[in-house]
Amino acid sequence: MKHPVDVHVGKRIRHQRWMVGMTQQQLAEKVGIKFQQVQKYETGMNRVSASRLWDIAEALGVGIVFFFDGITGEKPPEVDLMADKEAAELVRSYYAIPEAQRRRLFDLAKVLSEAA
Repeated sequence: MKHPVDVHVGKRIRHQRWMVGMTQQQLAEKVGIKFQQVQKYETGMNRVSASRLWDIAEALGVGIVFFFDGITGEKPPEVDLMADKEAAELVRSYYAIPEAQRRRLFDLAKVLSEAA
């Protein structure tokens, strides 16, 4: 049976891998494992050891705590917006925009959401 923490960490691995535009095969090569193992980590079928999580964090350019963000024993389960393909694509496209233009787009989106 999958442990909820393993599932959460797997989702965070998938999210960050997708955000940086990396395939499972590319991540596997950087970490020194087979892509099937990355699939098992991302679904929570297999637990990620501490040393492997360290390697994955380095390969994806994040700190270890990234994988545990949003998980507590007291909060209700979080909604995984990045599981929605459209939302994930929007975020990825947003971060592809140069910073000055991105800030202006962000400000526009805030104004529009407040007016809605």
